[in-house]
Amino acid sequence: MGLPDRALHVFCWAQNRPNLFPEDRTLASTIEVLARAHELKMPFDLDKFISLASRSVYEAMVKGFIKGGNLRLAWKLLTAATDGKRMLDNGVYAKLISELGKNPDKRMLVFPLLEELGKREDLMLTQQDCTAVMKVCVSRYMENRYRDAMAIVWEMEASSCTFDLPSYRVMIKLFVALNDLPRTARYFSKLKEFGFAPSYDIYREVIRVYMASGRIAKCKEICHEAEMAGFVLDEQTRFQLLQL
Repeated sequence: MGLPDRALHVFCWAQNRPNLFPEDRTLASTIEVLARAHELKMPFDLDKFISLASRSVYEAMVKGFIKGGNLRLAWKLLTAATDGKRMLDNGVYAKLISELGKNPDKRMLVFPLLEELGKREDLMLTQQDCTAVMKVCVSRYMENRYRDAMAIVWEMEASSCTFDLPSYRVMIKLFVALNDLPRTARYFSKLKEFGFAPSYDIYREVIRVYMASGRIAKCKEICHEAEMAGFVLDEQTRFQLLQL
């Protein structure tokens, strides 16, 4: 329920029950609630905490700080874990990457986290976490850092990550920005093969790259497909088609 006082009260009660404590899940849950509510301070002796805390407790503290908006504290804990050779769950990194990526002033903090994920041979992300990392690709795309964004895509592909529709949208925009027609066409086909329905902005990007390549017949084919899906071509796209 997100009630720190109540969580602490229940924890103190559980501590006096030998059949309930010590138990990491009880401690981890309490820590996460307190961290989320800004009522948990960072340990003074961080090195000692890193060496003594179990993985579940450590991750709970990081998750609590992330949910509570204390991103710098969460980043500090993850960085300390990396320096201390501690292996934490991939999803914790993905969640912090997602939150940091929303703030342009904090994007530099994302890079070491991405590097840490990139080093892992056992990188497995949920579809939700995969989308979170792809949002960072959007940030790099907006900064015209297309090659950097593509490096993330290749890492995710090599790790057999499952892509969702937002992920395909980002990748197609990247390929179009790089004027890479073959990959645009391939991923446009793949997203439909996996049962996704292209959004209008995806259709527009695909039409755009075929226009740039002078593939008029293919442009008309994609336009017809978009119209059959219920979309109405915007004025600028119609004008560009008439120019061709």
